[in-house]
Amino acid sequence: MKRQTAWRVFAGEFNDSNVEVKGEGEMTPSFVVTPLGAKVNRLFIIGVLTDVENISQEGELLRAHISDPTGVFTLYSGQYQKEVTEALSNIDVPTFVAVTGKARTYNPEEGLMYVSIRPERILEVSADIRDKWIFETCKNTKDRIEAVMEAMKMDESNVNELKKLGYSRELSEGIVEALKSYENIDLKKYVTLIKESLQYLRPSKETLPDIKIDKDEKEIEEEIIDDKKKEKVTIKKKRN
Repeated sequence: MKRQTAWRVFAGEFNDSNVEVKGEGEMTPSFVVTPLGAKVNRLFIIGVLTDVENISQEGELLRAHISDPTGVFTLYSGQYQKEVTEALSNIDVPTFVAVTGKARTYNPEEGLMYVSIRPERILEVSADIRDKWIFETCKNTKDRIEAVMEAMKMDESNVNELKKLGYSRELSEGIVEALKSYENIDLKKYVTLIKESLQYLRPSKETLPDIKIDKDEKEIEEEIIDDKKKEKVTIKKKRN
């Protein structure tokens, strides 16, 4: 079975999700669809591991939280993720960590859905790598905002028409599902998330330009991704 794409998504977008597309059969993956159309089975996140808590008497289930500039991801790791569970138990907090994991949902009642992550791998990383992830995730979020804007211009959002504009099938399908399932997607909210996240990469005395979502792609790109942030971020390998 094809390994699913690990999406870069901010907590602020992921935690807003309340749509799940369930796979048919044991081998068919399920997806969490975010308001910006990310069709998430797996995620790649980086942030600050703020706490790890044992929530089972047997000590086989841990709950952890990872903070990014927009919110907090919740992780659950148990006996079937033995290596990750052990790693979580031994990492001092607070620490920058990178996590690859599966999106999971919990529906305590009809119409209410909570999302979390079941980690597959966790590594301690540097602040430089965290900054690189923030920047790349800002770009990915911007791309989804622009794709949603394009779909909103259509008489009826269509996967094939979005693909013709250069968007992947995964994103195109996710956007069509998002526009069908979410009412009044607040694009300005996610533009604000980008602006606030980029502030983590700038001296506090600097201010970001205003971004209006009715501008075209080039104008948005010039405002969000300035020349200073296009410089390559050097990623240093962690030494044992």
